[in-house]
Amino acid sequence: MTTGLAGGASRDRLGVWCGWVLIAVCAATPLFAWLAPKGFAALVALGGLLTLPAIRIEDDDRPGLIVLFAALIWAAVSTIWSPFHPSRPDNNTILKLAAQLPLYWSLISGARRADPRLQRLALAVLAWGLTAFAVILIAETITGGALYQHLRNVAYAPMRQDIAEAKLGHATFVMTALLPLVVLGGPRRLRPGMGLVMVVGAGSAALAFGSDAPVIALVVAPLVALAVWRWPSVAPKLIAVAAAALWLGAPAVVWAVRHFTDYAALQRAVPQSYAMRLGYWSHAIDWIRLHPLRGWGLDASRMFAPGIDLHPHNGSLQVWLELGGVGAIAAAAFWAVTLLRLSRPRGDLAVAAAAACAAVYLVFGFINFGIWQDWWVALGALIVVLAGLHQPSTSPRLSE
Repeated sequence: MTTGLAGGASRDRLGVWCGWVLIAVCAATPLFAWLAPKGFAALVALGGLLTLPAIRIEDDDRPGLIVLFAALIWAAVSTIWSPFHPSRPDNNTILKLAAQLPLYWSLISGARRADPRLQRLALAVLAWGLTAFAVILIAETITGGALYQHLRNVAYAPMRQDIAEAKLGHATFVMTALLPLVVLGGPRRLRPGMGLVMVVGAGSAALAFGSDAPVIALVVAPLVALAVWRWPSVAPKLIAVAAAALWLGAPAVVWAVRHFTDYAALQRAVPQSYAMRLGYWSHAIDWIRLHPLRGWGLDASRMFAPGIDLHPHNGSLQVWLELGGVGAIAAAAFWAVTLLRLSRPRGDLAVAAAAACAAVYLVFGFINFGIWQDWWVALGALIVVLAGLHQPSTSPRLSE
């Protein structure tokens, strides 16, 4: 009987379609990472729209999706008492989250459904693309971002040097968040070389352009991957407990540091960016204490200037501040359920890489970005998509 991709196309057109959509998303990812990281929301949403026919919820998915749906309902209810009132659709967080959940899940389902050969091709395309991007980052490091500035000047308008450097530093977050799963998708013999190029590219650019967190990520990721590979049953469970504890206990940690140390001296001792974060965190726990259960409402962080500039730069504190203890419990439950699913009786490279990416995402979320930022949510979904591409396809198989 006819077998292979051609035969599969006649039996499973949807799997082939999903595969090509994923290839296109993977091919575009390095360009978005370099030139327009904030465009990831549009890229992932478009991929989800194109793969909507593949959307499925499997038995193992239900606990995490139930938590996400319940959290979405609570966030919508919290807009009733939130002091922030969106003036247009592009700053209406609850509308965007309501659209992102099904669209992003659709692309995750599409990654699982994609034809196996196209799954592998998509991963290879991304591995080669991010390797090339890493080489570009090395060149940008040497030239002080000259290529990026030239492209921006030609396409848009002149950009100040410090802003260009900040944009390139931003790109290193994308590279390091995806790196473990991307390297694993490259040709087996070339993975060590590709990984080395990516590490050098991301690390050198992060150091040159003032992004501390990606440098931390390059240390955290291999340690987590090694732990999950070496102790595949226990390590994911420990990481799940640690993640849940961080989501629930962040206000207590900040309170303890402020109460038992000289907080002002600590702020003076650290770099300015971290001193500002310490200030945001201190203000956040004071306001959390006033509404510890319900929070101040979705996007309320925007209204606490000058004590907090847009958000506390800590995902846990932002959830506590806006959605209260109810939201924090939901966040802890989601991460616990997600990470517990990685527990295996035997070591698995794909699982170890997924755990490493999850750990990096958590590190960034706890010290850098607003939790509802569109590109940031999309990047998290893209990590899950890559993990899905490493799973056996759910496309129907041909029988003899």
